[in-house]
Amino acid sequence: MPVRHLYLARHGEPGDDGRLTERGLQQAGLLGRRLAGVPLRSVRHGPLPRAEQTARRVVQELAPDVPVGVLAAAGDYVPHVPTPDDLDGLDGLAPEHRAALQDSLADVSPTEATEGAALAAEALRLLAGPEDGPDDGHHLVVTHAFTIGWLVAHACAAPAWRWWRLNHGHAALTVLRYAPDRPPSLVVFNDMTHLPDALRWTGFPERLRL
Repeated sequence: MPVRHLYLARHGEPGDDGRLTERGLQQAGLLGRRLAGVPLRSVRHGPLPRAEQTARRVVQELAPDVPVGVLAAAGDYVPHVPTPDDLDGLDGLAPEHRAALQDSLADVSPTEATEGAALAAEALRLLAGPEDGPDDGHHLVVTHAFTIGWLVAHACAAPAWRWWRLNHGHAALTVLRYAPDRPPSLVVFNDMTHLPDALRWTGFPERLRL
């Protein structure tokens, strides 16, 4: 029974222009070396320059025939916005945290919420679930923190809002495993062991760094 191994990486550190900094390029190269021994079938990335740059730098460390392509569903969007009527009954969310969730999403317009929900559904359709075909598959997606949080929450059968505040470092690695005979598995989350200390924890608020 074929298994899908989904490798999720946040893009490297970006500068004010939205492109990778020198540190971001270093992070991406080290991520590529980390994955050099993985038999990746595909590398896909979101449409923003920082995600594409990261993916292109990663593949320089991989076998030359790994296909690379853009995926809109790997873009930077808010995957799920609870409606005001939902907030009082959010499964698993303590009352004292509901206001923080509502405040953090207050600037998301109805159009952005609708578009984000559609992209989030497409991400699950295209990326989640067992591998098609007779053999196991390994796939890398270079994306953004919200999208990684969404896919992790879904794999863990968590409430839809639980993508929120699942932080992810630049060029860190998360791996999900989808087998046809068991629930999805979270293999690793936010793994930065391929990065030296000076390149870890970028993308995190200072108070959350270890």
